[in-house]
Amino acid sequence: MSATTNSDAPAAPVDATANTSKVVTRFAPSPTGFLHLGGARTALFNLLYARHHGGTFRLRIEDTDRARSTEPAIQAILNGMRWLGLDWDGEEVYQFSRADRHAAIAHQMVEHGHAYRCYMTQGEIDAMRAEAQAAKKPLRIRSPWRDRDDGPADQPFVVRLKAPTEGATTIHDQVQGEVTVQNAELDDMVLLRSDGTPTYMLAVVVDDHDMGVTHIIRGDDHLNNAFRQLPIYRAMDAIAKETGGDRWPDPIYAHIPLIHGSDGAKLSKRHGAVGIEAYRDALGILPEALDNYLLRLGWGHGDDEIIARDDAIRWFDLSGVGKSPSRFDLKKLENLNGHYIRAADDARLAGLVADKLGQAEDDPRRTKLETAMPALKPRAANINELADGAAFLFASRPLGIDEAAAPLLGGDAPALLARLHSALDAVHNWDTETTEAAVRQVAEEAGVKLGQVAQPLRVALTGRKTSPGIFDVLVLLGREESLARIADQTTGQPSGPRA
Repeated sequence: MSATTNSDAPAAPVDATANTSKVVTRFAPSPTGFLHLGGARTALFNLLYARHHGGTFRLRIEDTDRARSTEPAIQAILNGMRWLGLDWDGEEVYQFSRADRHAAIAHQMVEHGHAYRCYMTQGEIDAMRAEAQAAKKPLRIRSPWRDRDDGPADQPFVVRLKAPTEGATTIHDQVQGEVTVQNAELDDMVLLRSDGTPTYMLAVVVDDHDMGVTHIIRGDDHLNNAFRQLPIYRAMDAIAKETGGDRWPDPIYAHIPLIHGSDGAKLSKRHGAVGIEAYRDALGILPEALDNYLLRLGWGHGDDEIIARDDAIRWFDLSGVGKSPSRFDLKKLENLNGHYIRAADDARLAGLVADKLGQAEDDPRRTKLETAMPALKPRAANINELADGAAFLFASRPLGIDEAAAPLLGGDAPALLARLHSALDAVHNWDTETTEAAVRQVAEEAGVKLGQVAQPLRVALTGRKTSPGIFDVLVLLGREESLARIADQTTGQPSGPRA
């Protein structure tokens, strides 16, 4: 299907007569896999638009593909949305459970002449396809049964839409602008299969109407679907006019560009196109950071980069959505995540880190983690780095030394550590000021720079070349544990019990 877009024309505004207090949006994922980045962004945009206009955000699970839809996939979608704070209104709708309603609409369209029973065989369709391929044209089904009602009673049939054949259909898309398709390019798509089950195209329209959806915000890979779905709305609206039933107004469309990888290619697993749960569990991303990042993928509000949910609701509108694909960049996400980690509540972070470290909810070590957060979180870009940075607090003695850090314990290091042990052993008011004064005095008396003393001390205390500030480390470990770890590196033998 070839659509003509007036790229110079701005996206048409929502009809000024529309009651924006009754805006209803929806997110309608298919549970055949995980909730991915693109789906999460679509859900976020729908939520924000509805909240911005004081409307309703609904969730529909499109589980009509029974062979591929799974309960674990449904739960992954629901859990991912809850984790991201994408709270929908009311109960989620399961499309498969509404199959009888979908079929009833198809039969109503047949009764009123907007659809028809088609008895074409698969062989006839294959011949039509071969003819189109030979002519290098796309297949457009125009069935010989379109204007007949004398089909054989004992033969299987499908129900096809009687699509318009003349003129053109124009959509005033809120993102893409004015888009036109010639009706001759539309085919008579199947509404009901030969076994009586409804197709996706029919089910989507019926469900959107019955759920009161006013605005359909989705990826621009569905733009062509809009031209195939609109004839159903218009057929049912014509029937409503005839019968005095509920009207079927056209929805307002907004087709948002897809997310691409950093190289401009379609987003794939090599770019990070994994389930939302992977960003939480494997990558250690906070939900508010991912929300903020997804919001900025294709939408903007001036130069604002850090945008809280309340501000997003206040500012979001479709006029801020760009027409070009946005590019996913994991490094930018991690940088944004670092900001949110630094701003996060210490007790919350301690709980997340404790879970990573396998500590139970009643483990007293969680208190130490919370105390350590102000020193740990400035250096971390994700929860994994926080957990990795906190591991030294609970390491068993004798401490394992990283291979890269081991050389820092050679040469004069044992002698310096011995002097540090003596100096720190004399400190009883154990805080950052007193421990710093003792370490600086050792460096001064040894005639070396502070870093030459701090480096072996850091390795002795943490087993690594990097850590929070060394004086924060001393305080976090406590006097007895700090002295014992230092002694381990001066004598070669564990010294004293673990604190």
